[in-house]
Amino acid sequence: MNERRQLLLMLAPYLIGLTGLVLVPFGVTLLMAFADYDMIRAPRWIGLDNFTALFGDEAFRAALRNSLIFAAVAVPLRLLIALGLALLLHRRAGAVGAARTAAVLPTVVPEIAYGLLWLWLFNPLYGPVNQLLRAGGDNGLTVFGRTPPQWLTDPGDAQAAIIVMSLFTIGEIFVILLATRQALPGEVYELAAIEDATGWDVFRRVTLPLMAPVLGLLLLRDTILSFTVSFVPALVVTDGGPPPYGTTYLSLFVYRNAFEYLRYGYAAAATVVMLVLTVLAVALQWHLIRRYRRQYGLAPG
Repeated sequence: MNERRQLLLMLAPYLIGLTGLVLVPFGVTLLMAFADYDMIRAPRWIGLDNFTALFGDEAFRAALRNSLIFAAVAVPLRLLIALGLALLLHRRAGAVGAARTAAVLPTVVPEIAYGLLWLWLFNPLYGPVNQLLRAGGDNGLTVFGRTPPQWLTDPGDAQAAIIVMSLFTIGEIFVILLATRQALPGEVYELAAIEDATGWDVFRRVTLPLMAPVLGLLLLRDTILSFTVSFVPALVVTDGGPPPYGTTYLSLFVYRNAFEYLRYGYAAAATVVMLVLTVLAVALQWHLIRRYRRQYGLAPG
């Protein structure tokens, strides 16, 4: 058996899975995006009507805006927190093992259970979060003399609640950054110590540049995932509200149009729009990888 055939046999399970789980569903979704289809009647070709209706739909515009806000705010915060924890916990000392476990644990909790837990934590009346914020305040106000956030009834506070929830599910990012930090050469830090460099200078001139490629890839990866990770929190905790569309994200918009309103063609068109945003992020990722490889002589210019 020649080498080419061996490689094809090794790739066969992946190619079969890719075809059945990605390419075929993508083709079906793309076709449905140009049709009026409700799973009851036969699909009817309507061309670009679904896309035209999307951008005139207030709910879709709100979902697109909310998704972009979530990506712009939650993704950098998640990355910064994970990086801070990785730098803080990369040395083995004391209770570092327990702290690492605590950082990863929320990520492995089932999403529904995680959402229900935060539904209790964010309860405006008796939830622990607002109880803590009221500590030291008078007449139900916070210590700063302001009303505690109305996590489930105010649109801005509800969006902040979804973002806060996402900041605790950083276990995977944390593990990757922790491994990256531990793989950095110790000789570089010994040289920095000899030069009496401050902690900030070491971070800015040594740690950050060495970890930058991984940080860049994680930033783009998390941006792609941000279009889907907000689905369960928005559905379980805020139900897409407060009205009209305070926490309706693209993933929730697609779900409701497909499975609640039976507008499969319309939901498919929204999925295609979400896919286009994902492709743009992947294209940017590929550009950065190629630029990094050329810069360090790993690929032809």
